[in-house]
Amino acid sequence: MTTQAAAREQAEAAVRAWVASTGVEHDEGSRPGELVVVLPGEAKLRTAVSLLVGDQGLSASAFVIRRPDENHDAFYAWLLRRNLRLPGIAFALDRVGDVFLVGRLPLDAVTEDELDRLLGAVLTASDGAFNELLALGFLESMKREWAWRTERGESTRNLEAFRHLLEPSTDGGTDGGTDGGTDGPEDRTAPGGPDDGH
Repeated sequence: MTTQAAAREQAEAAVRAWVASTGVEHDEGSRPGELVVVLPGEAKLRTAVSLLVGDQGLSASAFVIRRPDENHDAFYAWLLRRNLRLPGIAFALDRVGDVFLVGRLPLDAVTEDELDRLLGAVLTASDGAFNELLALGFLESMKREWAWRTERGESTRNLEAFRHLLEPSTDGGTDGGTDGGTDGPEDRTAPGGPDDGH
């Protein structure tokens, strides 16, 4: 066995050991050396992360949110500014503008501790950014859904975090702001990553 093959085998073993020790939901990926783990969150309830061990290292790719419906410049500028503060990961876009978090580790750095750090950073960034991104890129859609639901007496539970943005104010408009969560733009659960070109 070559040194590179041994390093790859050791990295794959570390990924499986991390999954076993944490008990996270997981499934085999569609590519050789790929495992998909599901990290539970609060704002974004599930973040699916593709962990792919290749010849040069491990790549992690997590779908965060689909491309925005509106306010594109502010939405993408927010992602770029946030990238400055992320530890070893970054927001990235695929060909259609959907947002992912990506990170990489060299083969010899793939340990359970490093996986815990990497995936902790992915979860923190995904969950922490989700409501802000919804408010920046989907506010008008959420306003229409809020109005439709309240007119019909339907539940607004999935929009409660945005109540301050969606309820009409006393002057007939809605309050402004950019923090809150809904289910719509989170439809994708299987990460492919910005390189897949789906």
